Amino acid sequence: MAEMSGGPAHTCAPQILRTSPATPPQFPARFPRAPDDVREAHAMGTDKGTGTGTDRGTGRAPDTGRRAAAEGRVDWRRSAAVALPALVAVGALAVVTAQGALAASFAVSGTAFQVSSSKLTSKGLASYVQTDRSADGKGHPVALLGIGQATLSDICQAAEVDTPVGKVVFKLTAGGPAGEVTADNLVIDGEDLSGDATFGTARIGRDASTLDEVDGVKGAPGAFGLQAGNIEVAGVRSHAWSATGGNFRLKGMRLHVGLDGEKCF
Repeated sequence: MAEMSGGPAHTCAPQILRTSPATPPQFPARFPRAPDDVREAHAMGTDKGTGTGTDRGTGRAPDTGRRAAAEGRVDWRRSAAVALPALVAVGALAVVTAQGALAASFAVSGTAFQVSSSKLTSKGLASYVQTDRSADGKGHPVALLGIGQATLSDICQAAEVDTPVGKVVFKLTAGGPAGEVTADNLVIDGEDLSGDATFGTARIGRDASTLDEVDGVKGAPGAFGLQAGNIEVAGVRSHAWSATGGNFRLKGMRLHVGLDGEKCF
């Protein structure tokens, strides 16, 4: 084998080429903030002004009706939360109206009227003292008379009203030859009541808040009250500020308005 001579042997190390790094691109220290509507449109994958672009997750064109649908959608849970209290209030109002217990819950007209009947019978009576108020705030002390399942042989109601043409009598009549008048839980706010009366078991001086003879007819705690079982009153006459009744049935009803007309009594 031939030998190579001529000087010391040298080991050849691989040469690593070193290059200077490229100069990084120069950017502004801070980008200007895009307007809110542009950033919102960009986040949805579309340009708000043109409606173009793609959905970032799928690469598909966005649903252009999605935003409009979201804006027009009704939040039924929120709507129900707002409407439910109103519906409950309306339902409660309907119940107490049917019970005839709203005699004190509206402003009276400021004009008392006459109520009369040849005969009144009922399966219960409850009464207490309260104050009705007219729209001008004036108070009118009355005896609230709650009469459960009332039957009247006839009825007459009349009020005298001042008008530009003089005093007019507003008169309503029913019953008599046409048949009996009936009402569930008739409530009369009266200044007085006269007639020949027969009561069943009577409790006079009972706390008005504990009255239970007529549904929905109760007064304030500590107020004077009375109640009785079956009652019958002949020759009923009363001056009243209001009268309400559930399921009022007026057979042969007649309404008349006339100058200097005839009243009930």
